[in-house]
Amino acid sequence: MAPKFGTSGLRGLVTELTENLVQDYTRAFLEACPHGGALFLGRDLRPSSPAISATVAAAAQAQGVSVFDCGALPTPALALAALKAGNAAIMITGSHIPSNRNGLKFYVPSGEISKEDEQSIQANLGRGSLGLAAPITNNDTARMQYVARYINGFGSGALTGFRIGVYQHSSVARDIMCEVVSALGGEAVTLARSNTFIPVDTEALDPKTRAMLAGWCAEHDLDAVISTDGDADRPMVADADGVVVPGDLLGMLTAQILNAQIICTPVSSNSGVQEMDGFAAVNLTRIGSPYVIAAMDDALKADPAARVVGYEANGGFLLGFPAIGPTGQTLAPLMTRDCLLPMLAPLAAARAEGITLSELVSTLPTRFTAGDRLTEVSTQLSQNFLAELIQSSQARASFFRDLGAESSIDTTDGLRMSFERNLVVHFRPSGNAPEFRCYAEAPTSTQAQELVAHSLEKVRQRLG
Repeated sequence: MAPKFGTSGLRGLVTELTENLVQDYTRAFLEACPHGGALFLGRDLRPSSPAISATVAAAAQAQGVSVFDCGALPTPALALAALKAGNAAIMITGSHIPSNRNGLKFYVPSGEISKEDEQSIQANLGRGSLGLAAPITNNDTARMQYVARYINGFGSGALTGFRIGVYQHSSVARDIMCEVVSALGGEAVTLARSNTFIPVDTEALDPKTRAMLAGWCAEHDLDAVISTDGDADRPMVADADGVVVPGDLLGMLTAQILNAQIICTPVSSNSGVQEMDGFAAVNLTRIGSPYVIAAMDDALKADPAARVVGYEANGGFLLGFPAIGPTGQTLAPLMTRDCLLPMLAPLAAARAEGITLSELVSTLPTRFTAGDRLTEVSTQLSQNFLAELIQSSQARASFFRDLGAESSIDTTDGLRMSFERNLVVHFRPSGNAPEFRCYAEAPTSTQAQELVAHSLEKVRQRLG
């Protein structure tokens, strides 16, 4: 499948991300979108990223745009630095997908590109280089600014007494996580650092990984385990028993802790947020940060002083207002998915209240979500299958005959079906890879996980 835009930028097989194609997309981006005269450039740790990064840098220089090469760092760290400088940014990453794939994430000076920006980039492809020669400079401050954001906002005692395992694997934030935990007074226990790229999807952890987390907690007497996906815009947090806290629950807690007023989150997120006190509005969107950001922008246009945040089921958290951290210092808005804020806010709140992370999670409404995916599934095959279910109530009744009567459907993004007994199944093709995703919601965690496994097995059998 040729590289294309999904919900998180341009993605494709490394073999198809040719030098000419990468140069063309870089040129088109810089011609179609504002950049403030410079481009901040970062990358993840997959083997193909340095070469693609060098190609992007050369293409930008040839367009007369200065380049600040930030090296390997988290996507939100790159976005924060570019935002502060008033410049554009490109992150070379394939996020959680396997190392034979990679991609480019584009940022204008105000944040992530919009769907309209994507169309403008596509329209500017194939126009050729200007042949100029702008300078390139190494930038070491972007990483430091990101770390300082959380040390200043949470303070040196925020995690005192907590032993926190850091599942490092090949996350580009693996050293930053340890640095921040230590700076906040916690004890960082490093776990499973890898010299090869591991495609960790925080939204769909396999049973082996979950068992590994539980084993680490018991072996090292941990209060929590933290990790991220490859480019560190999605968090993974497990409690003292190694039980993973779903990303949307981290979002709900973080929004509550920061005294947010308006929540923007995809339709796939835990519906318990609508039962929580203190939020003025919960705006449901299609899946993907561009749609969450669009909803946040709409809320801020209606009220520029609104305390608006966004989060996704994968845990990526977007801050749309100047929030006050535990130290009393301001956490500036950062409207791109971040991993550290939804890790640190719940852990620091639990420590401040003298309770465990699981006890803090138990204060949320008792609705449970789960998610997983089938890989290497043709997007066209997925779309045809979903179209059949959407168009035919008989097809849905036959496919889901063991779940009881259907009470409602929602086609905001894919197909979300509600059944009796408070069960929800949500199907959608991935926007970034040939994957078929399933989300489920149920009254218990076990029911949600079983519902996902059962539904995906039926899809696998159906699609062959």
